[in-house]
Amino acid sequence: MGTIELRYFSTLQEVMSERGFAYPAIYEVGQGMTISALLADLNLGATEVEAVMQNGKVQGLDTHIMPGDRVALVPPGTPGPYRVMLGIKGRA
Repeated sequence: MGTIELRYFSTLQEVMSERGFAYPAIYEVGQGMTISALLADLNLGATEVEAVMQNGKVQGLDTHIMPGDRVALVPPGTPGPYRVMLGIKGRA
């Protein structure tokens, strides 16, 4: 067990705030937790999160999260220039 720093942007800030999360949040994760499992744990669906960044890089849903990681959740609708800067330019 360990913790990650969890950040979320735009519309996800409102959702997470309503659920009682601080910004940024310190969130406890188990060994071997994947990004997919984290989203399920947070009760966030695929339509609510377009990209997940782990330590500054966009990662797939099967990527394992490690204690000490910085994880950021990016909602759909991120403007074009930011998509390029964040590395999600090729995603629909």
